Amino acid sequence: MQSERRFHIQGMLLAALIFIADQAVKYVMVVPLQLESRSKIHIMPFFDLTWAKNYGVSMGMLTADNDTQRWLLVGFTALIAVIVAVWMFREKLRGDVLALAMVLGGALGNITDRARLGYVVDYADLHFGDFRPFFIFNLADACITIGVLILLARAFLMREKDADNPANETNDSADNNLETENA
Repeated sequence: MQSERRFHIQGMLLAALIFIADQAVKYVMVVPLQLESRSKIHIMPFFDLTWAKNYGVSMGMLTADNDTQRWLLVGFTALIAVIVAVWMFREKLRGDVLALAMVLGGALGNITDRARLGYVVDYADLHFGDFRPFFIFNLADACITIGVLILLARAFLMREKDADNPANETNDSADNNLETENA
């Protein structure tokens, strides 16, 4: 039980760190680099800083065209963030808690932009010539995506492991008892 509490504290710290880092990088893009007025800064042959205002969510879906839609989107994404936070506090495994923390921290960064500015600041433009495997994104988007991929990988890999070893349930509880005693 004490290790679960420690995992939850680590999760909250990671979510806060991601939120702060996301907002700090966006500040650098907007104020010192003035990316909005420059439109694009070439960094590497496959990566540019490109100014983009995202009025929607992932891949421009659910675009908010007016203030009512904007605040509905803020409320909807805030509700999702609350669900992720509750889910995070119900998880017992460190990997799941930290993956959910990545999603939560990224979501809070984008919600803050949308509430404060009316749009999300995107700037990372990964490309290979004219081929762009992603839309222009930001640190929060990257953390959300990586967190979701970790959750999916863990769900599929752990399910396969559990299917291979039906006695795994009793072994897991013994392992958790040992972990708690060692903590």
